[in-house]
Amino acid sequence: MEKYDVAVLGFGDNVVDKYEHIKTMYPGGNCVNFAVYAKRFGTKRSAYMGYFGNDAEAEHVIDTLRKEEIETVKCKQLEGENGCARATLVDGDRVFLGSNEGGIRGETPFILDQFDIEYMKQFDIVHSGNYCFTEKELKKIKKAGIYISFDFSDDSEEEYYKQVSKDVDFAFCSFEGTDEEVKEHLKKIISYGPKLATASRGAKGCILYDGREFFEQPAVPLSQVVDTMGAGDSLITAFLVGYIARLKNNADSKIAIRESLKEAAEFAASICGIEGAFGYGKLYE
Repeated sequence: MEKYDVAVLGFGDNVVDKYEHIKTMYPGGNCVNFAVYAKRFGTKRSAYMGYFGNDAEAEHVIDTLRKEEIETVKCKQLEGENGCARATLVDGDRVFLGSNEGGIRGETPFILDQFDIEYMKQFDIVHSGNYCFTEKELKKIKKAGIYISFDFSDDSEEEYYKQVSKDVDFAFCSFEGTDEEVKEHLKKIISYGPKLATASRGAKGCILYDGREFFEQPAVPLSQVVDTMGAGDSLITAFLVGYIARLKNNADSKIAIRESLKEAAEFAASICGIEGAFGYGKLYE
């Protein structure tokens, strides 16, 4: 059901997460998760743009996106292996065991042309991340005046932050440490250029910094944990959709941040009750 007058585009990675303990693969990837979560959260338009392989894993992701009614008109299917990650669950928490580094997508970086940029201008925000191989294309999107959000995950080095952050409006990361360490990390990210920087901390919730003030959002207690896969991606998605929608309605920025963070924490908690990132498990040999 459409709830927010916001159009979003996930640009970059798609994978299948293969849960080896149950021989089941689930569609995922930061940008695919972003597109699906945005649709489920109630955005008016949600799209994914990226490269697929031509194997059974790719077909599973493509079929899932069709079922979720995600726009894929700018995707391409290449000859080769789709992105794949191996994972297992330990007490409900997902543990990654390895990957094929994006498969054919990792070997064929997306190069945006003028027609791609015109397409992207139809969206309020484009989201990507540090496993997407899109870093060199961000400046084209930024130059076109399109908001960019970027997930630095938990393993980006400082030099990477410096190189990429200058082309990013909304920066996200996962970060372990004390409150003070998190705040210093967010200050450093903001110094590189983004408007907002947010660190997710699992059960500790998240902290956002807008260059002037810190906003802390506790995690919503979980009644049942099925799988934490996608919890961080769902937090990012729900926050961005809610925040941009509120800004478009001329809400005060601080109020928009607080209300959007609260909504995002609630949405992320609900995702932890779903198998995989967002369901659609399929057995594999």
